[in-house]
Amino acid sequence: MNIDNIEITCGENIYQKAEINKNEKTIDYETSKNLSYTDIISITKGLDVISEFFDVNAAATTAGTGICAVALGKSLEEAVQKTMDSNPIEFMNATVVVSAEVDSDIAKIMKSSNIIVAPKFTKNALEILERRDICYVTINTPLKDYKKFLSEDIKVTPLGTLTQSPNTSELTKDTFKVVSKQKPTVEQIEDAVFAWKIAKHASSQAIVIAKDLKTSAVSQGLHRASVEFALDYSCDMSKEAVLASDMPITVHDVNVAAQGRIGLIMIPQAPKDVLDLADKYNIAVIETGFTNILL
Repeated sequence: MNIDNIEITCGENIYQKAEINKNEKTIDYETSKNLSYTDIISITKGLDVISEFFDVNAAATTAGTGICAVALGKSLEEAVQKTMDSNPIEFMNATVVVSAEVDSDIAKIMKSSNIIVAPKFTKNALEILERRDICYVTINTPLKDYKKFLSEDIKVTPLGTLTQSPNTSELTKDTFKVVSKQKPTVEQIEDAVFAWKIAKHASSQAIVIAKDLKTSAVSQGLHRASVEFALDYSCDMSKEAVLASDMPITVHDVNVAAQGRIGLIMIPQAPKDVLDLADKYNIAVIETGFTNILL
């Protein structure tokens, strides 16, 4: 089913009408079923994340505007399995977005998902999804070109029309800096960059905990409670993991991170009291040099 200026099934609530209109910034895609307003938002959020990892095997689960879990793998099947293991509850009935072709084995893993989004599907995979009445969306535009289609975010409010440019921030060697006495391992740096790319697309005031290129917690929009919430959710999986944040953190957050046995913290900037405490706990600290929010 091609999308072209059609009314979609419903808005955020079933009694709300909604419409999607094709424009010059619309990627080429096809869907097996009509999508709702929330479906479109969820798929877009997943594609935003997966476009960061278009050249590797990546999988992300989303629900509404939230990112549930993200993982990379040596194979796509491994990435999907790691994503499911990271957040098995949300994996059920979630939108799953992947970076490569879905085959029958992968389709079987995603048998409880709501929507599957991928660049390609094998014939056998489609037969499985159709038999289970699962919606699938084929992204015909190459994922490496996805960011070219990003446009301004526009929200019409009673206070006026808000316009915001897309978040195209990237880590660079000029801003990325290890500032702690404890030096991170190569694996920790890889996990930190991975986690930061996810925090970039999460709602502001995000905390992402990750290890072995797999998230164990994604906390969004909770401000000062974000670190505690993420560590509580991550539980034992926070040991030697990295914690990436798009906002400054406090000494309280460092204490909480130490209790969770976090190995590395990636933050926009590290105030002296935060850095001194991290050094006391032998936690590596990386500064990204910029923040995604204004405080």
